[in-house]
Amino acid sequence: MKPFKDRNQAGALLAERLVALGYDRQPNLLVFGLPRGGVPVAFQVARRLGAPLEVWVVRKLGTPGHEELAMGAIASGGGRVLNQEIVDSLQVSADTLAAVEQQQRAELQRRERLYRGNRPFPDLKGRTVLLVDDGLATGATMKAAIAAARQHNPARLVVAVPVAPPDTVAELQALVDEVVCLETPAFFQAVGLWYEHFPQTSDEEVLALLQAASARPGPSDAG
Repeated sequence: MKPFKDRNQAGALLAERLVALGYDRQPNLLVFGLPRGGVPVAFQVARRLGAPLEVWVVRKLGTPGHEELAMGAIASGGGRVLNQEIVDSLQVSADTLAAVEQQQRAELQRRERLYRGNRPFPDLKGRTVLLVDDGLATGATMKAAIAAARQHNPARLVVAVPVAPPDTVAELQALVDEVVCLETPAFFQAVGLWYEHFPQTSDEEVLALLQAASARPGPSDAG
């Protein structure tokens, strides 16, 4: 049996863990989903905690020929991390890295315009920020989101995911105030292996969830 049926169930279970930790009583809480797969999980979390839902767009810098292997990641707001060990071991040239980053930055900007439209980015100063994804492997994309979020001076920065390997959780614990993770299998391989149903999340689904969250009565986003 896999621990999660789908992203909605994983989000509901993660939300209950966060309630048990008292996050439903946190003032000025803001939940960010990492598009696209993290948004359905974050929607369940935001709904249960009574918090606004936002997106933090992050793009993996896939290694040419091995695109699933992240040699780094970039995020909205200037977050950028590089896995120098992978770059060096695979002898990725500076020109190749720059080309991959340019391509992914264009996609990042496209998604930012699509998901946010004319809405201004929220003020994070003094707030508790939850960064939510559907799972982590190397954690490269989450590290980029963390780097970007730190520039906005939140009072507290928390990562919340349904599943991640123990070493990735340990790495992230050094970067944020708390990591909440439901499952930490030692033999990990890939996020999708821990879900019974793990289709790609579409832009349309992300937009529908953001619209549903904004239409829900809840705390003001004014902070």
